[in-house]
Amino acid sequence: TIGSGMAILDGTVVTLALPHITDNLAQQQWITTAYMLALASLVLLGGSLGDIFGRKKVYMVGLVGFGVSSALCALSPSTTFLIIARVLQGAFGALVTPGALAIINSTFPKDERSKAIGRWTAWSSIAVVAAPFVGGAILSLADWRWIFLVNIPLVVLCLIFGTSSISESCDDRPRRIDYIGALLACIGLSGLTYGLIEGPNQGWSGLTGLAIIVALVNFVIFVGWQQRNGDPMVDLRLFRSRNFSGSNIMTFLMYGALGGVSFALAIYLQEVLGYSALQAGIALLPTSIMLILFSGKIGELSGRLGARRFMTAGPIVAALGIAWLSFLHAGSSVWLGLLPGVLLFGAGITLMVAPLTATVMASVRDSQSGIASGINNAVARSASLLTVALLGLFGAANSYGFGMVLSACMAAVAGVVSFVVIRSNTKNLV
Repeated sequence: TIGSGMAILDGTVVTLALPHITDNLAQQQWITTAYMLALASLVLLGGSLGDIFGRKKVYMVGLVGFGVSSALCALSPSTTFLIIARVLQGAFGALVTPGALAIINSTFPKDERSKAIGRWTAWSSIAVVAAPFVGGAILSLADWRWIFLVNIPLVVLCLIFGTSSISESCDDRPRRIDYIGALLACIGLSGLTYGLIEGPNQGWSGLTGLAIIVALVNFVIFVGWQQRNGDPMVDLRLFRSRNFSGSNIMTFLMYGALGGVSFALAIYLQEVLGYSALQAGIALLPTSIMLILFSGKIGELSGRLGARRFMTAGPIVAALGIAWLSFLHAGSSVWLGLLPGVLLFGAGITLMVAPLTATVMASVRDSQSGIASGINNAVARSASLLTVALLGLFGAANSYGFGMVLSACMAAVAGVVSFVVIRSNTKNLV
């Protein structure tokens, strides 16, 4: 839980430090998306590697690499070096994130799994939402480089606990590594990210347009390759499960909204409303408190009552909170302008995260837990990546308003998708 939470947290904690590193929106986007790009591109490969070579082994290698790359980020002499180090950090994070959930899924018996996943999801989600608070506390006391250095003792702690408490597990079937699939996924996401971030800056030049076209064509090739490959990185047969497909569509929409809100709000509070880094972090603290207190219980309830109602209500409530936050402006009251939106947003996130993850993992067989976790994580990180990349579409001055509207719409649609698609019966595993 600590390891995966740390990898997820690092994808967003840097957001609060962006105004301290650079005031250029495109560079801010790249510092954030470089990490998410590597994580989203390679998390599928990370899940497969765990299934093939052993989930514990791959998880531990990822932890060590994450610690080393965090040190490189802290020592970066330039923005370009930092972006490159963030790519490396995301690559090792791709080994840590899917491994944690696959270890839980293969360790706990079925009757305890919903509760365990609920607790894991709670702490993982807390990492996403609490990142501004953690970053704000660090930035109020030290230089932004300490945001990366703080990962190192956490890595050491994870290695100590993991060595003694995690049992090794892997897929019994002989497997091969799908390097071509991983390369195609990386090229596709890289091209799309480059085009969306640099397009507005370059006046939608031929190069940025070409990058988007190549990316879209590449995704078509990726799907075709996965269908023809005898041992694919993404087993497309998993999507025959109604719940697996619906949950991943909902994941894309909801985590895209979460990524957009986390990025846009943290910067807007500081650069427009004049909040300090610590004040901006404290403003989002209610969401973290709700996740800590109630996510485990929501996971248990969804296991008994069915996930559909939680996965429907949660995104709708979150959408209302985001819509409220979209009206923030200079002079807005904390109690009437900011807090109600944060509370609604936090309540919605708390209602949906544990049931969503449990539904994804319950819709596949235990032997497919690693790749299922990898697919769901790839969908979540890709959604955040693409949403953040889109925020500059109408210029830096409009990034907050556009980001809130886009995120609110995505969350609302996620609730509709869950209501229409998700079913309580998950016995028909693929």
